[in-house]
Amino acid sequence: MTRSQISESAQRTRRLTMSAMYATLALIFTYVEFLIPYSVGIPGVKLGLANLVIIIALYEMDFRYAMAINLMRIALSGLLFSGIFAMFYSLAGGVISLIIMWLLMKTGKFSMIGVSMAGGVAHNMGQLLVAAFVVSNIKMFVYFPVLVFSGIGAGICIGIVAYVIDKRVPKQLFK
Repeated sequence: MTRSQISESAQRTRRLTMSAMYATLALIFTYVEFLIPYSVGIPGVKLGLANLVIIIALYEMDFRYAMAINLMRIALSGLLFSGIFAMFYSLAGGVISLIIMWLLMKTGKFSMIGVSMAGGVAHNMGQLLVAAFVVSNIKMFVYFPVLVFSGIGAGICIGIVAYVIDKRVPKQLFK
């Protein structure tokens, strides 16, 4: 093997290892959030702790790795904690959210906090679309205003923490 082949192989191994660690951390955050009793009275309102890991992976790795981490977390948390049916809600919210965050991040016009806010709203919208489809009732969108505000609030909280982590943790740890 040449030196460049070794370094390329080492880089792939490092990124795979980082992806596994991110997926594990996201799964732990999902479990912690699963244990928190939310008594807001509105389905779907939660902080979205796992999105902290996803947004950092999006900024520090790339879209493909962030999507792989997100899909691993959704599949494993569905199988371990919430069930197959809830996995579809998470899948819709998680994929739509990540795509929106990636598109906004690519423009360079939004801060990490703004990207996270949009991700929170997109996640709730994705889940609401699935809910409306499952119950075949457009009236599900009566929850939309509340879910927009909760998505913005959660996005701000997660975005601030992600921003602080991004600025304070040495970049060498992510590469």
